[in-house]
Amino acid sequence: MGSADSKLNFRKAVIQLTTKTQPVEATDDAFWDQFWADTATTVQDVFALVPAAEIRAVREESPSNLATLCYKAVEKLVQGAESGCHSEKEKQVVLNCSRLLTRVLPYIFEDPDWRGFFWSTVPGAGRGGGEEEDENARPLAESLLLAISDLLFCPDFTVQSHRRSAVDSAEDVHSLDSCEYIWEAGVGFAHSPQPNYIHDMNRMELLKLLLTCFSEAMYLPPAPESGSSNPWVQFFCSTENRHALPLFTSLLNTVCAYDPVGYGIPYNHLLFSDYREPLVEEAAQVLIVTLDHDSATSTSPTVDGTTTGTAMDDADPPGPENLFVNYLSRIHREEDFQFILKGIARLLSNPLLQTYLPNSTKKIQFHQELLVLFWKLCDFNKSSDVLDILVPILYFLNDARADQSRVGLMHIGVFILLLLSGERNFGVRLNKPYSVRVPMDIPVFTGTHADLLIVVFHKIITSGHQRLQPLFDCLLTIVVNVSPYLKSLSMVTANKLLHLLEAFSTTWFLFSAAQNHHLVFFLLEVFNNIIQYQFDGEAGTRMAHGHCLRGQQPRNWLRRVLPSGPAAPTRRAGNSNLVYAIIRKRSVFHQLANLPTDPPAIHKALQRRRRTPEPLSRTGSQEGGSMEGSRPAAPAEPGTLKTSLVATPGIDKLTEKSQVSEDGTLRSLEPEPQQSSAEGSPAEGEPDQAWREQRRLSSASASGQWIPTTDWILSWKSKLPLQTIMRLLQVLVPQVEKICIDKGLTDESEILRFLQHGTLVGLLPVPHPILIRKYQANSGTAMWFRTYMWGVIYLRNVDPPIWYDTDVKLFEIQRV
Repeated sequence: MGSADSKLNFRKAVIQLTTKTQPVEATDDAFWDQFWADTATTVQDVFALVPAAEIRAVREESPSNLATLCYKAVEKLVQGAESGCHSEKEKQVVLNCSRLLTRVLPYIFEDPDWRGFFWSTVPGAGRGGGEEEDENARPLAESLLLAISDLLFCPDFTVQSHRRSAVDSAEDVHSLDSCEYIWEAGVGFAHSPQPNYIHDMNRMELLKLLLTCFSEAMYLPPAPESGSSNPWVQFFCSTENRHALPLFTSLLNTVCAYDPVGYGIPYNHLLFSDYREPLVEEAAQVLIVTLDHDSATSTSPTVDGTTTGTAMDDADPPGPENLFVNYLSRIHREEDFQFILKGIARLLSNPLLQTYLPNSTKKIQFHQELLVLFWKLCDFNKSSDVLDILVPILYFLNDARADQSRVGLMHIGVFILLLLSGERNFGVRLNKPYSVRVPMDIPVFTGTHADLLIVVFHKIITSGHQRLQPLFDCLLTIVVNVSPYLKSLSMVTANKLLHLLEAFSTTWFLFSAAQNHHLVFFLLEVFNNIIQYQFDGEAGTRMAHGHCLRGQQPRNWLRRVLPSGPAAPTRRAGNSNLVYAIIRKRSVFHQLANLPTDPPAIHKALQRRRRTPEPLSRTGSQEGGSMEGSRPAAPAEPGTLKTSLVATPGIDKLTEKSQVSEDGTLRSLEPEPQQSSAEGSPAEGEPDQAWREQRRLSSASASGQWIPTTDWILSWKSKLPLQTIMRLLQVLVPQVEKICIDKGLTDESEILRFLQHGTLVGLLPVPHPILIRKYQANSGTAMWFRTYMWGVIYLRNVDPPIWYDTDVKLFEIQRV
């Protein structure tokens, strides 16, 4: 039958279904078979020939017919899985049913009254037709998920057959060990099967249906307490699914082994249309949804519904455990890690591959899914050798900073860096010289990966769009976390940090919002960490070898915390550029120390705020030219669709403070009790109490506008950690001025040379303990990730547009 006839017959069947007012019997095969037996329709055809309005009409006016259609389609998939789909006809029926269910399921999910339908058993569905079978009949959802799993390892349909010859009997579906049929070499599997276009397409259709099953989550409004119990995912990733392990490894390996470059031959992707990419995208989306598991709330309920938390639970927590999360967290072989990290890094770096031949490599579009996958890997399975992934993340952050439709991408990039910055190794590795010259719209500099990170962060803060302001705390927390390990910042970077301090410490910025002063605290902490732990070459060496400082206990633990190489005959002070920048901008620190707190000054500052809505001055940071070949970050095209995101928790909820103890390990700091907020704050200012107090000390005017008070400013001004820097200025400024007068210098190289050989041993206050703010999982971020992930999946599935124009509740669809 021709394609046109086939479509016509299918359309006739749909019209019959929508116009029938009487229920059609489930046994009326002649009627139901029209939907899948004799047709050859693509998934795009199905979407065109089954309009949304008609699905809704059947749902409202003849619900029993919609129920029967779903039940019969699932039954066909179950039969296909049982028989092993040997004939072409059976394969066609399976694909047709799969497409039809992909079309209809979102309309079942959008109606709360229908949501339980797939979790009910269908009366009379017992295979024998007898009553006794209904007792243990499976819910429709479970039958559907198990059938999809079986079909994904169906020889000659979705995997290569292992039969030697046609004489061999067909492989028995029930005895088949799917671990021998994993789709791609990689983790836990060494054999890479021959690529097969048809198998890839069939897998993709089934994965699309699977993703549609999981998408019920899109039709529930965001609620942190809803936990992460998506019943579809929960069942699919449980021990009930005998293919869980091979499916997990097939999906993971398919994504991580993918090489979009066209196997190293430029333009190769233009010669044959790359059919692998749609499968890889689908696999990545299914994988991140199955891994959507709130690690903060993963205590398992016991039989009576209470949660358990005893020491005995270490063995095996009760309750349904997500096997995909379990498998991901148990990957430990070095070569497996390398395979995953290299694969993700290769794919994330793909847009950065600026070869001399434009369009010579294929540009992938699923970097957001890859970032979620990488996040899951870091969250469930700690690994820190990730400089390869740092550069693409910074590239995406810099590129998306002006684009309102990519706020979600900005957040996930920053969250990943926040998570990584809690690991000491990450900070140490940032000292690696940055030599890859990816064209980026940032000033040219010569330096390390740390320089790249800070220069990009400066660019985001000073030239990103307004909606990125909530991320400033996170960006600076990352810099604080890595600062004790940074050996030498370039002059460009030092100037950027001082420019941020200058911008954030103007009175109008400090007084214009309740949290703005936190940013100054973070920057001062960065300077203190670098001066105390990474300025003095001599001191660094001396401290590392246990000499006493001002009668203090020997701080030889530094040898373990901060690797300092063998002592050279004359050690150079590593961060002379930063110290020089601090000396040049010393007025900023004096202004902070003398911050006005009287009502007239506050009033004057706020008048200025009304005149200058711009959050940061763009001037004064000596921009310099951008890198050659780079394009400026562009805003979104008007009309671009984006999905709304839930608010992210504040930095105090996102992170947990830890102190680096003498042996280099981290010790968690308990939040201090409330009552100590008046005096009990340590001298090197910890802004926490001030943050808690600020609501009490300030007032909000009738208009809801924030109004700072003298008491509020005093509550945090007294805790500004300025002692170390003031002492540094007191010691070095006279010496630098003397050099300038003696030698009549206007040249900075001489001063830098002096600073490189200078020393502050014994002159600075006792080093403060290093504080690290480590990311901690919580229900707020779990909810954020869920909305972001489903928003990405919604927008990326446009052909066919699976969820388009359905009543999703998890987010709103907006136009820029």
